[in-house]
Amino acid sequence: MDRLELIKRNNAEIINEEEIPKLLEKKKPIVYCGYETSGEIHLGHLVTITKLIDLAKAGFHVKVLFADWHTFLNQKGDWDFIEKQVKNWTAGFKAAGLEDVEFVLGSSFQRKIEYIDDVFTIATRTTINRSLRSMQQVARDIEHAKVSQVIYPFMQIVDIKHLDVDLVQSGIEQRKIHMLGTETLGDIDFKSPVFIHTPLISSLGGAGKMSSSDEGSFISIRDSDESITKKIKKAHCVAGEVKDNPILQITQLIVFPRVEKFVIDRPEKFGGNLEFGNYEQLEKAFVGNDVHPLDLKNALSKYLIEIITPIRAKFK
Repeated sequence: MDRLELIKRNNAEIINEEEIPKLLEKKKPIVYCGYETSGEIHLGHLVTITKLIDLAKAGFHVKVLFADWHTFLNQKGDWDFIEKQVKNWTAGFKAAGLEDVEFVLGSSFQRKIEYIDDVFTIATRTTINRSLRSMQQVARDIEHAKVSQVIYPFMQIVDIKHLDVDLVQSGIEQRKIHMLGTETLGDIDFKSPVFIHTPLISSLGGAGKMSSSDEGSFISIRDSDESITKKIKKAHCVAGEVKDNPILQITQLIVFPRVEKFVIDRPEKFGGNLEFGNYEQLEKAFVGNDVHPLDLKNALSKYLIEIITPIRAKFK
């Protein structure tokens, strides 16, 4: 797979895509992805981690931002909790395959006067309503938003400048903040970068997105083999339906980037084994009811265990 294919695969959207060829002329363009450090590292995070691994293979210098200030501003924990979580997440991300990357702590540069000046500049040019709209998919308890959650998107935009980013990678839930960034980065003398947004994995229950705030919603990178198998077996997966199907999403976004073929083991009396070289083949077969949900779940459990076992062994 060439560099462009690695960059473009498994994305929901690319903004400023026409700039990618110019980035590939650079010796080491910079990509970053930011994370609030709260809760368990789960398969939703593994989607963006997988994309960062793709981008590293494509020649990018990867910066992982552990956004401690953002975690605090979004009411996800006190500073003692956040500090412990940062150490935990650093170990977890390394175990998941991001070993040769640059880990950056938000507060290490976000207290500098030049940074604060840029935040205030954007704040003077953005309405409260516009800022709140940008946080609709991100903020905790948006109906009772605090002033801190209005500041949050300004800081996320200014991070792009102060990390000197060429490409921003994130889940699609960050889109509204990034669109505000395309409008305001020029106000602080920085060019809008390329934005790559990956799809979200649905909750295992099928409603909403996978979230560490709901135990039944996610699979952690520390889950046991038995827990993985049990959660996958119970997960939402309606025969022939693709929408809000976490089983298909996990297969596409986490398993296929790591395997050359996906094999579903079946007894000969039920037609024998099925083999797929790419996700599109599998989805077509599933929509055509040539793949039973239970057979797909059994196969996915096997592959997920193979992926998570070495991560779990490193992440203790």
